[in-house]
Amino acid sequence: MKKFDTEVHLSREMKLMDATLIGVGAMIGAGIFVLTGIAAGVAGPALIIAFALNGLVALLTAFSYAELGSCFHDAGGGYLWVKEGLPKWNGFISGWMSWFAHAVACSLYALGFGAYFELVIHEFNIVMPHWGFLSPQKILAAVTAILFAYINFRGASETGKVGNLVTIAKIVILLVFIGFGLNFVFKRPDWQSTFSNFLPHGWGGIFKAMGLTFIAFQGFEVISQCSEEIKNPKRNIPRAVFLSLAIVVPIYLLIAFTALGSVIPPDNTAPWDYLASHKETALVEVAKSFFTGGGIMLLIGGIISTMSALNATIYSSSRVAFAMGRDRNFPTFFGKVHKKNFTPHLSILISLFIVVLMAVSLPIEDVASAADIMFLLLFLQVNITLIRLRKKRPDLDRGFFTPLFPYLSIFGILSLLFLALYMFAYSPTAWIVTAVWISVGLFVYKFYAAHREVEHVRKVRSLERLERKEYRILLPLANINNVTSLTHIACAVAKKSNAQILLLHVTEVREGNPLVSELTDIQRAKPLFDRAAEITLKEGVPTRSIMNVSHRISQGIISTAEEEECNFIILGRAKNPDFFERFFSSIIDSVIQKFPGEVAVMHGNIEKEKIKKILLPFTIDAHAMLATEIAPALSEYFNAEIKILLVYEPETPASEQKKREDKISELLKENSINAEIKILRNTDILKGIVDESKNADLILMGGKTGDFLELLFGKSLAQDITEQAACPVLWVKEYEEREPFWKLLLKSPKESGVINGKN
Repeated sequence: MKKFDTEVHLSREMKLMDATLIGVGAMIGAGIFVLTGIAAGVAGPALIIAFALNGLVALLTAFSYAELGSCFHDAGGGYLWVKEGLPKWNGFISGWMSWFAHAVACSLYALGFGAYFELVIHEFNIVMPHWGFLSPQKILAAVTAILFAYINFRGASETGKVGNLVTIAKIVILLVFIGFGLNFVFKRPDWQSTFSNFLPHGWGGIFKAMGLTFIAFQGFEVISQCSEEIKNPKRNIPRAVFLSLAIVVPIYLLIAFTALGSVIPPDNTAPWDYLASHKETALVEVAKSFFTGGGIMLLIGGIISTMSALNATIYSSSRVAFAMGRDRNFPTFFGKVHKKNFTPHLSILISLFIVVLMAVSLPIEDVASAADIMFLLLFLQVNITLIRLRKKRPDLDRGFFTPLFPYLSIFGILSLLFLALYMFAYSPTAWIVTAVWISVGLFVYKFYAAHREVEHVRKVRSLERLERKEYRILLPLANINNVTSLTHIACAVAKKSNAQILLLHVTEVREGNPLVSELTDIQRAKPLFDRAAEITLKEGVPTRSIMNVSHRISQGIISTAEEEECNFIILGRAKNPDFFERFFSSIIDSVIQKFPGEVAVMHGNIEKEKIKKILLPFTIDAHAMLATEIAPALSEYFNAEIKILLVYEPETPASEQKKREDKISELLKENSINAEIKILRNTDILKGIVDESKNADLILMGGKTGDFLELLFGKSLAQDITEQAACPVLWVKEYEEREPFWKLLLKSPKESGVINGKN
């Protein structure tokens, strides 16, 4: 049986200063370097007001992050809070948007890096090609994104002390820029003239600039993402959130003032238009006039910031996709990790595709706008979640309470919604991209994720009960000839684990006929129930009987298991079935493969008094572990001896043999099993098991009894063992994620088999 009772927690090593620097580093990222020039062209000198108002809007949302972060201390942040506080579809959409927002932000930072690095290579007189609509900046952005995706794939990331040093370096560079810039500004006798036309584009320009640059204010959310590693999170998360804003907002205001006040553009061009003409490299142009090497200093700062932000956002976007794959909101391959590097390689690859697509297909203004709109709508949901959780979960141990609740939260919601909607006036393209992405997300949720999410929650609950050995056994009965055998097996497991047995008979109704047409047909089920109840009553096992009417037998079994919260199903099958019996049982068992619990399949019939020796062939896998754990229940119920068989093929290495022998010794001790152990070396697995079955009354084996084609045509080792063994065979199967059918078709017969001598 799988072991998942060991919880993994991240060590709480981050102090208040570490948490604060994480938030500061995320905010003083590429946004301020890349977007200041573009935003200055939109707002003019009123960029200062835009930054101040953005700080206020960010503060309103920071209250929500401070309160929720003080009472939820698991890694995940806003995505998990929305799942907790709002309807399920909000949780999915918040994750869907978060994935896209971080991926698009990564595109923005890649474009910023491309622009800064292009300046560097120009200094060396290197001219890059211009391929159609692919400018050198876009080519560099795509190459850089691929490079950092590879770095993430290899498992490298910027964390801990290195991350703090990078953040401090960025702060120092900007403070030097501000210091020299203020000195330059105040030496100009006419510096006030720059700000005389303070609102050249009116309040509309301010609102557009706010929406465009909001991405530079959202970094405090990263603090909540690291909450599982922060010491005393109840106290330090709120403090770190507010301290990071208190550090960053004044720096932003001073950068806006310095950049606008120190520019002396040629040809009487307005300072803000001059900054806008240089777009993402505007601060580099400004710094060139401060001192020799000022431009180089800002160039280094921009490259460091864009690299740092690019690495962080491709990490964040891939991890959101990975988390949603693990939660089964996305296909399971999103939740896979690379066997060697232990990184979510497929999530990184798909996130990279979005990053490169956005970077090469849209202008940088539209890329920035799309990321901003996504973050604005995400923060809006977090504020709504705060209001909802105040009512829904008053029991939460909050270390911080948002003042003037709910008025500040409502004002934050309205502000975020206003900015998001206003961005349509600046970049209709960004809103179209956003609307299409959200629409696709809603479609995916309705027709895929909603069902998978419910199924996943059911699986988790079932597996948790299995780990606690809280069995509820479902016993489908259809053939009077195997009722006795199946009921004895069910009683053995039930008595050992104090479980209830649910007897089930499924009556199948032809498609097109109403289900109620067979509701009164209890006569076929009664003899089955009576025979089974006679045994369970004698053994003192609590039992209920259920008759299910369904258009498909397989669906009747699965739906009953779900409704009754069963986590162990015991099925019967003829030992040497003909083609039609195989066809019938293969349809049922192919569905059972998806059942989130444990399954036992009994081949042949047994008599309780005649079971004196149980043969347990052993390999190291989850199914064999389950068989070993069930063996004591069968031994005690039948008063039988257990014989464990280890079969080694000629090519099985000695190290593998020792590993298995050590493992079986450990399991025998762990499960208090007294057993004879027999080892067959240099022997064919099938021949070894079949020969030993002649001296046994029951074979208990762990493994899959085959998929649809194997069950139908008998082309598996499992089927050969079952048919050739001299006694009945009981297969037990641990729950495992089922691979897509197309992958099974690509596997070799040996890979698809139940037992492998090298396992």
